[in-house]
Amino acid sequence: MSKSLQAIRGMNDILPEQTPLWRYFEGTVARLLDNYGYKQIRMPIVEFTELFKRSIGEVTDIVEKEMYTFEDRNGDSLTLRPEGTAACVRAVLEHGLTGAGQPQKLWYIGPMFRHERPQKGRYRQFHQIGLEVFNIDGPDIDAELIVLTWRLWGLLGIRDAVKLELNSLGTSESRGRYKVALVEYLSAHLDKLDEDSQRRLKTNPLRVLDTKNADTQAVLVNAPKMADYLDDESRIHFEGLKARLEAAGIPFVINTKLVRGLDYYSKTVFEWVTDKLGAQGTVCAGGRYDGLVEQVGGKPTTGVGFAMGIERLILLLETLEQVPEEIARQVDVYLCAFGEAAELAALALSEKVRDQLPNLRLQVNAGAGSFKSQFKKADKSGALYALILGEDELAQQVIGFKPLRGQGEQQNIAFDALAAHLATCVVQG
Repeated sequence: MSKSLQAIRGMNDILPEQTPLWRYFEGTVARLLDNYGYKQIRMPIVEFTELFKRSIGEVTDIVEKEMYTFEDRNGDSLTLRPEGTAACVRAVLEHGLTGAGQPQKLWYIGPMFRHERPQKGRYRQFHQIGLEVFNIDGPDIDAELIVLTWRLWGLLGIRDAVKLELNSLGTSESRGRYKVALVEYLSAHLDKLDEDSQRRLKTNPLRVLDTKNADTQAVLVNAPKMADYLDDESRIHFEGLKARLEAAGIPFVINTKLVRGLDYYSKTVFEWVTDKLGAQGTVCAGGRYDGLVEQVGGKPTTGVGFAMGIERLILLLETLEQVPEEIARQVDVYLCAFGEAAELAALALSEKVRDQLPNLRLQVNAGAGSFKSQFKKADKSGALYALILGEDELAQQVIGFKPLRGQGEQQNIAFDALAAHLATCVVQG
C-alpha cells in the first residue's frame, strides 16, 4: 500500500478547534495596533534570495543553514521569507513609502519559514506578527513598541509570565571596536570554547555571547562588555529609553549578552522572555536597525521594530489557562427544526434574528434528523441554548427555548420577542 500523504515535518495544520483561539489572539493584536496608529501591510512570502543575504547577513545561521531557497523556471534564486523585516523594507523602498523622510508605522502578519529541528514552540513554518517603524529616530518610538506589547500582555492576562530584557549594541562603529576586543579575548581562551562558538568567532563573533554551552558561558563571565564600548549617541539613546520605561512603570533587566541573531540590529535590542515554555522562552523580540534600509539600496533611513511568535504565545495562553471561556465555545444558540414547514420558518426567523443581533453565533440545524439526533448535535456544538421549532410551535408562532448548560426550564418565546430574549440571555450575559 502506498504511503499516505501527510503534512511536511515542522509545518502544521491549524485545526477547527484551534482556530478560535488564533482568531481571538490576532483580533486582540489588530485592535490594539489600530489604537496606536499602525497600518497593516501585506508582503509576498517569496522574495529574491539576495534580499536576505544583504539584510540578515551571509554568515548568520539563518542564511547559512535555515533558508528554503530554490531556483524558479527563470533561473532566479528565490527564498521563502525566514523573517518579515527585510521584506517590509523592500516593500517600503519599492513603493516610496518612506520618501522625503515620511514616518511610517506598519504591521504585518503571516507565515515565515526556517529549516530548523522541529520541537514544541519551534517549527519550520511558523507565524509572526511584526511591527516596523521608519524615519523616527528617538528613544520615544522604541519605548512605544515596548509599551504597547506590555499593554497586550495585560489584555491577554500573561504579564506575570513574561520578563523584558534590554541591551544596546551601539552604532556600527562602536560595535566594530567591541568586536575587536571580544575576538582578542575569546581567541586567548579558544581551547575552552565549544565547536560552534569557535566557528562563530571567525564569522559572527557577537553570536558567541548567546551560546547555551556551559563551558563557553563560563569563559564569557570575564569577557569585555558592550556597554563599555558604546558611543555617546547610543548611550544617550539607551538612557532615554530606560527613563521612558521607568516612567511607564514597565519592569526590565539589562542583559549584556543579548545580541539577537540578525546582523542588521544597532542600538536598542530587546526580548520578552518566559520560563513557562521550557527551552523556547522568547515570545517577542526586536530592536533598532538604522542602517538596514541603506544596506539594501535605499537612502539613510532609521528603523525599529519587533516580531512576536504566534505559536508560542498561543501555547503560553493555553499553558497559563488564559483562554477565555467564550473562545472555546463557537456556537451560542442551536436551532432545531422538525418538518419542512418548520425548516422554512426556521430559515426566515434565524435571518431576522441575525439582522437584529449581528454578533450572535446562531447555528441552524442542517440535514434534518429526529428530535434525539438534532438535540445531540445541539449539545455537541457547545451552544448555551437550543431553540425548538416543530409543527405545534409553528402553529402558535412561538419557539421553544431550552438551556443546555446549567439551570433553567424550557419555555416558549414569541417569534417577535425572540431577538430581545436572546440579547438578554446571550449577547449581554
